[in-house]
Formats: sequence, C-alpha cells, structure tokens
Amino acid sequence: MSAQPLPGLLASLAPVLDHYGYVAVGGFITLEDFGIPVPGETILIAAAVYAGAGRLNIFLVALVAVLAAIVGDNIGYAIGFFGGRALVLRFGTYVRLTAERLDKAEAFFARYGGFVVAGARFIEGLRQANGIVAGISRMRWLRFVAFNALGAVLWVAVWTSVGYLAGSHITAIYNGVTRYSLYVLIGLVVAVAAIVIRAVLRHRRARRGQPRPAAGPERQARRHDDGSGQLGCRLTIVVSEVKLLSQLT
Repeated sequence: MSAQPLPGLLASLAPVLDHYGYVAVGGFITLEDFGIPVPGETILIAAAVYAGAGRLNIFLVALVAVLAAIVGDNIGYAIGFFGGRALVLRFGTYVRLTAERLDKAEAFFARYGGFVVAGARFIEGLRQANGIVAGISRMRWLRFVAFNALGAVLWVAVWTSVGYLAGSHITAIYNGVTRYSLYVLIGLVVAVAAIVIRAVLRHRRARRGQPRPAAGPERQARRHDDGSGQLGCRLTIVVSEVKLLSQLT
C-alpha cells in the first residue's frame, strides 16, 4: 500500500519517517520533552497518519511515543532537580526557554502541581518545560512519574487516534485542537479547584457541627478567675461613680 501524503506542515517530516521510522518518533519526542525545540508532537501525528496508510504499526508508534515521553520528561526532571534554576537559565536561552517562560511555568506549576504535569503535555511551552520545572520545585519523584505517565498515555492516545483516523483532514483538526487546548486545560483546573474548595468547606462545616469538648479544671478555673476579675472591675467602677456623685451633691 502506498503511503498517504502528509498534509501541510507534516509533509516536511515525511523524509525523516521514511528513513528512520520508529527511531525518529522516539528520538524527537524524547528531545522535545526536556526542552530541545524539535517537533515531537508533530512527528507523532505524522507517524499516526502513516500508520493509517499502513506504513507503520499504530500500536508500536503509541508504545514508542509513551516510553519516549516518560524518558524525556524524567531527563528534564533530573536537569531541574540537580542543576537548579541557575543552570536552566544559563543554557535555556539556546532552546528558547527564557526566564519569563520559566517564571510563568513555575507559577502555574506551584498552584496546580500534579495536574499540570498530566495536562501540560497538551500545551506548547509547558510540554517542554514541565519536567524541568517539577525538578526545580523539588516535586516528589514518584508523584511526578505517576502524573507524567498518565499525561503521556492520554497525550499519545489522543494524537495517535486523531492522526490514524483523520487522514487528510489532520491539519485542520490539529489547528483547531491546539487553538482551544489551553481553554480546555483551564476549564479542567477550575473544575478541580471547585471540587477541592467544596471538600474543604464540607470539612469545615462538619467540624463546626461537632460538640465542643468539656472544659477541664484549669479552663474552668480560668473562666472563674476571669469572671471574678470582671465583677471586681465593675464594682470598682460603681464605687467610683458613687463617690463622684456624692461629691457633686
């Protein structure tokens, strides 16, 4: 079966896929996921289109892509964890990872944590920086690996399915999905935040509904002392007012 021509920008990757196949898919995705500006997502979609035309096996494309995504993000995590922010900023300009982009990624990551690791793979810029930022932020490695694997599986599943089934319509679909992916991620984060806030409020209401513990002897004595002190102050004020009134009369 002859290969289906790749549409639009994907066509530029046809020679690479023709010569290197699965190695190109794994290599590009691995490099992209620790900050190197190569078209990892684009070659994944192109490989899926090739698989739809019978030139590659879609299951092998998906397997290679998932493993490469996990490995690439873990390399990024190691760079951020052991090299720190200074190392990233020193060499990040060569791969378009500027201080401004890193600041935005760190702020977003600090607020939403693991959900960013899973969802950032769908967002250009966050996909390349998320492993590095997780390392700089000292996120627990096992937690990072879990969310990273989840994101990799979801990301690969979406784009291999779309590329495999869409064929010549892939360019229009890709443009539409990437245009609205940020809004989808924001909606997901808002939904998660609402669930967390609701759980916190319910927990607080439950605590308010619990009976207060009985006061111990010390607390009762303190209350007694406070009551005696307040009574004494009131008596003193009354006596002073009586004296002042007697002087006026």
